[in-house]
Amino acid sequence: MAAIKRSDKGAVISIRTTLPLAKISIGDSIAINGACMTVTRKARGTFSMDVSEESLRRTVLGDLEPGSRVNLERCLTLGKLIGGHLVSGHVDGVGRIVSIEPEGDSRLYTFEIPAAQAHYQVEKGSVTLDGISLTVFNIRNRRFTVALIPHTLKMTTLGFKGVGDRVNVESDMLVKYVERIVGDSFGDRLNGGRKRGAGKARAIRTPVGDAP
Repeated sequence: MAAIKRSDKGAVISIRTTLPLAKISIGDSIAINGACMTVTRKARGTFSMDVSEESLRRTVLGDLEPGSRVNLERCLTLGKLIGGHLVSGHVDGVGRIVSIEPEGDSRLYTFEIPAAQAHYQVEKGSVTLDGISLTVFNIRNRRFTVALIPHTLKMTTLGFKGVGDRVNVESDMLVKYVERIVGDSFGDRLNGGRKRGAGKARAIRTPVGDAP
């Protein structure tokens, strides 16, 4: 990262990149460590983005300093191969690395995330960490493990992070939509039964995980 300028209402971050600026337009969406941001300025090998206070609260973008490495990804276009799972770039919360263990040429990273996000993790399901699509396994309460191959360690910022470092977490959007649809449908049936006099059914809220 080239610079970060903070204000009372957010920040402006400037990114120096080898991506050809001629192919980046004002208004384009680019994910910075998995957080989708809008390009607002371009100048001499850098582009800038406005970061809202909400984004600073929900991501680790506020931890960045000049010189920090970041993962960059342009938005998917129709006709491209999907190499991972569908990612919106809308970060749900922040997790942290609790252990790193070697396993052959790979490394096993164990993360701890907030209960609200842990609720959505499924064995061999997908999660996005700092914008990287990864496969989850060994889920234990708020912790889970992912395996990083040498290519991922080389091409992303996770290879430079250590125990205690924070990461942006985006849970699989399909799981969240299913929960919302099923939860709303269940609630509608309960409310409908009450209107027809089918007992005193009380509202049941879809659980969102254990308390932190």
